[in-house]
Amino acid sequence: MLEDCALLAAVSLLSAIQQAYFAKQVGNARMKYKVMPPAVTGSSDFERIFRAQQNSVEFFPVFLVVFWISGLFSNQEIASIIGLAYLFSRCLYFNGYAESSKRRLPGFRIGIAMLLILTILSIGGILNSMSDKYFDFNLAKMIRKLFL
Repeated sequence: MLEDCALLAAVSLLSAIQQAYFAKQVGNARMKYKVMPPAVTGSSDFERIFRAQQNSVEFFPVFLVVFWISGLFSNQEIASIIGLAYLFSRCLYFNGYAESSKRRLPGFRIGIAMLLILTILSIGGILNSMSDKYFDFNLAKMIRKLFL
């Protein structure tokens, strides 16, 4: 069973490391711009970094849920590739936002697209699993037979 989700676990670990990196960047920005906790306002440069990190935290649970469901119910390899693309988009978003609020948009758009794909895979995988269990109808197997 564990080998069936090793890629999902690896991407999840990378995502946690990424979140820690973003948090560290906020800590560094606090020191640089002299914004001491619990304050979250100050220099606009600090506020952009803080918002980039907070937005990443806000999307983190959504990512983890649709990532794991799509990997378990659809395809681990495809979900992992899309998950890595999402992590890349978060880097683009974070670094872009740190420079200017407009530069966050490309990473944000890519990230939303990756979440949408993972959500579609999740819904499809759950529906296929339920139809297989309760109606003895597995659309994924039928499609594979057509192409293999």
